[in-house]
Amino acid sequence: MEQKGFRAKVQKFGSYLSGMIMPNIAAFIAWGLITALFIPTGWWPNESLAALVGPMITYLLPLLIGFTGGRIVYGLRGGVVGATATMGVIVGSDIPMFLGAMLMGPLGGYLIKKIDDLFQDKIRSGFEMLYNNFSAGILGAILAGFALKIIGPVVYGLNQALAAGVEFMINAGLLPLANILIEPAKVLFLNNAINHGILSPIGVEQAAETGKSILFMLETNPGPGLGILLAFMIFGKGMAKSSASGATVIHFLGGIHEIYFPYILMKPVLILAAIAGGISGVFTFSIFNAGLSATPSPGSIFAYMAMTPRGDHLAVLLGIFVATAVSFVIASIILKTTKEETGDLSTAAMQMEELKGKKSSVSDSLTKEETTKVAGNVNKVVFACDAGMGSSAMGASLLKDKFKKAGIEGIEVTNKAINDLENDADIIITHKDLTDRAQAKVPTAQHISVDNFLNSPKYEELVEELKSK
Repeated sequence: MEQKGFRAKVQKFGSYLSGMIMPNIAAFIAWGLITALFIPTGWWPNESLAALVGPMITYLLPLLIGFTGGRIVYGLRGGVVGATATMGVIVGSDIPMFLGAMLMGPLGGYLIKKIDDLFQDKIRSGFEMLYNNFSAGILGAILAGFALKIIGPVVYGLNQALAAGVEFMINAGLLPLANILIEPAKVLFLNNAINHGILSPIGVEQAAETGKSILFMLETNPGPGLGILLAFMIFGKGMAKSSASGATVIHFLGGIHEIYFPYILMKPVLILAAIAGGISGVFTFSIFNAGLSATPSPGSIFAYMAMTPRGDHLAVLLGIFVATAVSFVIASIILKTTKEETGDLSTAAMQMEELKGKKSSVSDSLTKEETTKVAGNVNKVVFACDAGMGSSAMGASLLKDKFKKAGIEGIEVTNKAINDLENDADIIITHKDLTDRAQAKVPTAQHISVDNFLNSPKYEELVEELKSK
């Protein structure tokens, strides 16, 4: 029980880190592209455009993270205080303050929320704007000073210690062994805490100095998962084999690595294939001194190529290929030497949801209170999950395919994070443990709860209902 509780806390922490980073990935990619293109060792060196690199990594990216962290806690008001507090750690250090932003942003949002809870109801009519502006301004100033003098130096020391540990592993040739922890962590949904909490901040710092970092490829390499899916395409059985080809496209081209997790959960020994693939891939990257200019998100081969600096494309492709080949060979041996399947894909998918902290029931039938009957015209269906990428992307892909086969046209099917839901959605599909949050965010939409994004009878019922309209 204690282990499950600890895992749930780490997962929640990782999800929160992801919630601060993922909405700002476009800004990271913009910075990575500018770095790859215009620094002296880039594709088209340009001194004036390269001047953007420093200010963006020093100010823009940490402030965006701090604003997002505060906004998650307490809306725009929390975001403003969070960004103001983040400025303190930025000024108090000469390194990119991503870790400091991840701390000060949510702290600013939390404290202004508590202050409002205490005083907002006591403000006399006509003084609301005065209170709102000055309470947030005073708190922001206090937190910025506190961050400058106290939090900044502490985070700087922590960052230097982590960077020194990573540098030691690189110099000692031990970095590939990090995948012994990273690959199982991915399947257990602890990867966000590792990737966004440790690897990416240090990787960005390295990329600012050298134009690239190998740390961006430790967790995002699509090779290990691709090898396992290819093995299922050839040596798998039943539903796992028939679905592996589609999963391969989603994983390798779409960058949604979560799609291959259920295949490992069917046969947990396959984690050995993922670990071996990850180790061999990072070892190959290390030999050829390969790196990326920014984190590839999602972990698609297209994102990988876009974030690869000049001269590294062959080395990056070779690392992905080696990881794929190694994981494919080991996974193939495991599948060929195993007489029977240890479980089916739908059961593994439910197990995947449980690992994410969303307990699934065996039955996914409609309750008396819930129906997929559509009221009015439907123009947009949105799948929503915590991050708006993994589970929801898989569900959206499945429903798009069902709509296409049923001849249903003119309905947009997309996926988003719950925090990014808008009022333009006609139908919102969520895991049943997240439906209340989605309803609170968009009460005007029709909400459908499912136990399992990969296999729900409600999709068929929705298709039939839309066909009859």
